[in-house]
Amino acid sequence: MTLVNFNNRTRNTAPYFNNVFDSLFSDALNKNYTINKVPGVNIMESKEAYTIELAAPGLEKEDFQINLKKENLSIWAEKKAADTAELKNYSRKEFDYLSFARSFVLPESVDAEKIAAEYVNGILTITIGKKVDVQPESKEIKVS
Repeated sequence: MTLVNFNNRTRNTAPYFNNVFDSLFSDALNKNYTINKVPGVNIMESKEAYTIELAAPGLEKEDFQINLKKENLSIWAEKKAADTAELKNYSRKEFDYLSFARSFVLPESVDAEKIAAEYVNGILTITIGKKVDVQPESKEIKVS
């Protein structure tokens, strides 16, 4: 495949070409453009903990903010657009900065002191420990 330079000045002087070109590519490329704004999650439960995996590639661990308020776990991420020193002459620019927010209502069995987060290879993994239920010893009570 060969890349061909596109002259923006020619495109702007021919409005009929501008509309045809945009309609061909905008319909094909942007049909499902707004669907993937919120990353997908996997939620798993074991005897000791809950695990939430959030797919968020292209971010750094500093871009995340995780907050626990009562039983609500909130996850925010924002990646700011990079400031470039040189001005580039784009004929089309669709890169954008990324931001999203997700919230989860946690069950009462969660231990707020046992929450850890790790970001590796585009996956944010949040491990939420469960409270250790101390069961009272079984005791037989006689009716008198």
